[in-house]
Amino acid sequence: MQLFNFEKETGQKVTHFDSNFMMTKIAKLDSPAQIGCMHLGEGGLIGYHQAAVPQLLLIVEGEGWVRTEDEKCSIKKGDAVFWEKGEWHETGTDNGLTAIVIESEGLNPEEFMVKKR
Repeated sequence: MQLFNFEKETGQKVTHFDSNFMMTKIAKLDSPAQIGCMHLGEGGLIGYHQAAVPQLLLIVEGEGWVRTEDEKCSIKKGDAVFWEKGEWHETGTDNGLTAIVIESEGLNPEEFMVKKR
């Protein structure tokens, strides 16, 4: 498990075409990808399972925790968690969270994202 940060401060200012915004790059994929949004309510849980393909979980609202066989840590809005194919993991929350999940063989978050630790 690797932890990353995609908060505004980790991005770059975009001014092309008279634009004015910050962009934090997440991924560039050459492989097929599945992208979804997960909504976990109070006490929500994504049960302990093996990643079928590399997975990147982007927390966009709320907070909770993630764990693998060896570690458990807190997550919050702006955090991203990456699991390699075959890695066992679980995600939970006491008060709720919303996350975008990207699943693809071509994921390499280190290419763009800032490691949290």
